[in-house]
Amino acid sequence: MLYTETPLPTLAEIEDRLSAPEIGDLPRMRLAVLRNVTMESIQGYLQYMAHELGFRADVAFGGFDNIVQEALGGAPELLHRELDAALVFAPLPALSTLLDIGFSALSPAQVEEEVTRLVALFGTVVRGIRNQSNAMILWHGLEPPLYPAMGIQDAQLPNGQLAMVARLNEGLRQALSSVDNAYLVSMEVCLARLGARQFYDLRYWQLARSPYSRQALAEIAREDFKYLRAVKGRARKCFVLDCDNTLWGGIVGEDGLEGIKLGSSYPGSAFVEFQREILSLHRRGVILAICSKNNEADVMEVFDRHPDMVLKPEHIAAWRINWRDKASNLREIAAELNIGIDSLVFADDSPFEADLARSMVPEVQVLQLPHARPSEYRWILAACGAFDLPRITDEDRKRGALYQAESGRQRERAKCSNLESYCRSLEMKLHIGRADVMSIPRIAQQTQKTNQFNLTSRRYSDADIRSFAESPDHEVLWLRVADKFGDMGIVGTCVLRYQGDEAAIDILLLSCRALGRGIEGRFLAEAMHLARRRGVRRILGQYIASAKNSQVEGFYAGQGFVPAPRKGRGGDWFVLDLEQLPA
Repeated sequence: MLYTETPLPTLAEIEDRLSAPEIGDLPRMRLAVLRNVTMESIQGYLQYMAHELGFRADVAFGGFDNIVQEALGGAPELLHRELDAALVFAPLPALSTLLDIGFSALSPAQVEEEVTRLVALFGTVVRGIRNQSNAMILWHGLEPPLYPAMGIQDAQLPNGQLAMVARLNEGLRQALSSVDNAYLVSMEVCLARLGARQFYDLRYWQLARSPYSRQALAEIAREDFKYLRAVKGRARKCFVLDCDNTLWGGIVGEDGLEGIKLGSSYPGSAFVEFQREILSLHRRGVILAICSKNNEADVMEVFDRHPDMVLKPEHIAAWRINWRDKASNLREIAAELNIGIDSLVFADDSPFEADLARSMVPEVQVLQLPHARPSEYRWILAACGAFDLPRITDEDRKRGALYQAESGRQRERAKCSNLESYCRSLEMKLHIGRADVMSIPRIAQQTQKTNQFNLTSRRYSDADIRSFAESPDHEVLWLRVADKFGDMGIVGTCVLRYQGDEAAIDILLLSCRALGRGIEGRFLAEAMHLARRRGVRRILGQYIASAKNSQVEGFYAGQGFVPAPRKGRGGDWFVLDLEQLPA
């Protein structure tokens, strides 16, 4: 049986949880639902998923079958600049009766005419939403017909109903790719996970044009929040693994190298498959680490000598192989990698170790693997969605090499007596530039993922950054760092807002892997000199406290800024007279 995710609570249970008084203190997440079917029952699942991320979701529904009118400006209270995401639901039976149940009666020319009309409609709606808001657009694609119009012949036809639905989804994908921060949510994969008998509610489709079951709505909400988790900066960065009965079957200290289960036949094949899934994450930019109660020499022998090990030492950024408690080791791994403890996902087959991690480091997401069912390990990892990003940048793909280079830097640091000599030994080179078409995705991703050295913790999409870069009243700068160990890529972002002879720092952040080198001050200094050359006389900095950025609370004071009167948008404000800067 295929692994399925833990069911969400019932709507009654969700309602009880969401009625707690502390919900009102959570930051808001504003969602709008545009639809040509009845979708109100998804509201509870969306609000529950938002609550799991630490947000209070306000969900507004557009009028029934009113998508085009709302997209063209007919509902300003629905689509606006403060919106976080617009969710669009337009399944084929409600979009076009001709292409749905009437397909077999159409000539090829009539099919083409209707397909062309719908693809044009997709573009109109996408552009209309984007003209009103920079919110993320999540358009739920068309499900394939369960019983195609031409029966079993349909799959053989290049112009059958199945091929037609695929063309419509491709047209929708292209329409979404024409604007920033817009994505196709695959309803096909949601359907495949549940199966049609659980996905659809045929009776409620006839009664209220409500096609999806409660299970389907829960699955769709999960899929939507893989996107929303990322844009809100809550995607995880590092996958930490136990070894015995996790990466291989058996206990290497007892069974020996030859006795562990790892190979082409079951159960060893299940562990090989799991490792391949892990390696796929590594290629997408996920950091890998090991946290195992074991003798280090035994574990390293498996990594170095076992012929069926997919993972190699060069894939692992941090190791904690000892007999200490795993909660302490997880904290040390986060500290070594210079990432937040809440950036970790920890996988272990032991219920004791999983419960210990949950209780002692609750910020860590724990995947408890079912010891007796290793064939499910791969699916559990794939289903969690904790590492999903809507876009993978070049820096993501290179992250494994970047952390390998970081190991070299750590060794260099151990040789030096102080920070100044360490920085000199690195032979660092800093490059600062303005945002362009190539750097915008990485800059937006930095705002979504960087938590520790982030003065305001504002999260921006590609569309937001592009808007700033094109605005005469903003400056978007990136910082790239290279040293003798390699190019670290874009590690810093600064967004300036200009108003007359004054500038405000909207965003100032630095990737965790670049901290501890003193480059943040040099980056700020260059931004201030740029502002002064533009005629700015004073610059304002803002610190908005979060659960993760306390280390930068005194940053502006340390750079010569002085406290300033509160100036809107909350937080603590600081000011510096740019005329005091040396030329």
